[in-house]
Amino acid sequence: MRRLHLLFVVLLLTVVGLSVAWYKYNTLGFPLTPDRETETWTVEAQIAVNPGQAPASVHFALPTDPPHYSVLDESYVSRGWGLTNQFTKRQREAVWTKRDPEGKQTLYYQATVYRAQEEIQPSPYPGPADPPQLEEPLKSAAEAFIEEIRATSADIQTFATLLVKEVNAANPHENIAAFLKPDATETERTRLAIRLLSIARIPARMTHGVTLTDEGRNLRPTTWLEVHNSRRWVPIDPRTGSLGYPRHFLVWWHGDRPALDSSGLKGAELTFASTRNLRDAVETARLQSSIVNSRLIDFSLLDLPIDAQNTYRVLLLVPLGALIIVLLRNVIGIRTFGTFMPVLIALSFRETQLIGGVMLFTLIVAMGLVIRFYLEHLKLLLVPRLASVVIVVILLMALTSIVSHRLGIEIGLSVGLFPMVILAMTIERVSIVWEEHGPADALTQGAGSLAVAALAYLVMVNDYVTHLFFVFPELLLVVLAVTLLLGRYTGYRLTELFRFRAFKTLAQARRPDSAGDNR
Repeated sequence: MRRLHLLFVVLLLTVVGLSVAWYKYNTLGFPLTPDRETETWTVEAQIAVNPGQAPASVHFALPTDPPHYSVLDESYVSRGWGLTNQFTKRQREAVWTKRDPEGKQTLYYQATVYRAQEEIQPSPYPGPADPPQLEEPLKSAAEAFIEEIRATSADIQTFATLLVKEVNAANPHENIAAFLKPDATETERTRLAIRLLSIARIPARMTHGVTLTDEGRNLRPTTWLEVHNSRRWVPIDPRTGSLGYPRHFLVWWHGDRPALDSSGLKGAELTFASTRNLRDAVETARLQSSIVNSRLIDFSLLDLPIDAQNTYRVLLLVPLGALIIVLLRNVIGIRTFGTFMPVLIALSFRETQLIGGVMLFTLIVAMGLVIRFYLEHLKLLLVPRLASVVIVVILLMALTSIVSHRLGIEIGLSVGLFPMVILAMTIERVSIVWEEHGPADALTQGAGSLAVAALAYLVMVNDYVTHLFFVFPELLLVVLAVTLLLGRYTGYRLTELFRFRAFKTLAQARRPDSAGDNR
């Protein structure tokens, strides 16, 4: 029963830890590797205005939940103008106002966008479109054309695609030729496609956007068509009938009206510019999480002050070092001084580096051990003896730093980063084992401690491991689950297989053969 309870706890911790980490990676976009950069685009709209004599107002449509993209940041430059944001018919827009404008001026809107998803998200069905009022014979011609397209299509998407191709054909269908002017523009052909789709009760709308290019200037908006297939809006190229937006196409506004509307001005001109940027993937994911109002970001270490973040970048690796000790002690069978002493020494190695740290640690312990053997002859009590060892360790650390500095060996200056109490306790443990079990056993445990500390250091100093546990601290639940699971391991350790190999050989030699048993 207890075993089943433990397995349930282990499974629960593993599922919770991996699920939260997968959600942050797959949905919020947190990267699994450090120094990863994501592609973002800075898009700038420039509105050059020529004021008149009356108070001026400028209404400008802003990107609102563009397909595939998320708006990470926005900024405005409009000195001397009043600025407000408002929503009209599900379209967000900025409104600039000024009572006494003078001279030509330029208003700026800048947005940083990030390609957040590949699939267009579902959207509510707006209901069947209202067909336009047509007179005969245009009504009969349009209905006959719609029936022919419906007969050769399979669904709403193929219906709209075939219809757009016919509208843009060099020799259009005879039933819609009357609807088209010989020199019809792309916008007029798109309007006609929307009217014909409404006869078929298919919701359709006109969209406008810009194609993002690196260091692009004087970009002009492009018109597209969207039809609703009862689940989501499907983009269709009104020129070719192909499905889907180009990868770097940013939808800016919807509808058959221009993005810019003004009053009290002699004129206003709108141009777009874009540039490509590389941004830290973690910062991008943080902004993305804020946009989707994820509650996980409220409990993220990324919101802590920088000093606290740097502290937890180290502390979060201690459980991983503890797991390494559990594996090496309980499964491999390596003997060490203390349980967590190798982890603390490994943390010190992060500053001293591995080779220099091992040399300094060995030097301090060796010199401290000599002093400890001398203190044994003084017959001190335990607590005063430990206090004396701590004082000696500090003096030895200071002496090592001074001598190494005089010799020009700068690595000796970092000896002060070692935990002095742990060093004192290590010296005490080594001396006790030396006296009770001999120098061979003491040296074996000392070498094992250094080996475990070195292995823990190599794992904990890895940039990928540090990034993974700092950005996804919920993975510590998985580490806890593995530690709990190993806590019930009572099998042979790997080193015991070699220690008892002689007994196995002896048992096989004494075992009578099968022939002797038969006789």
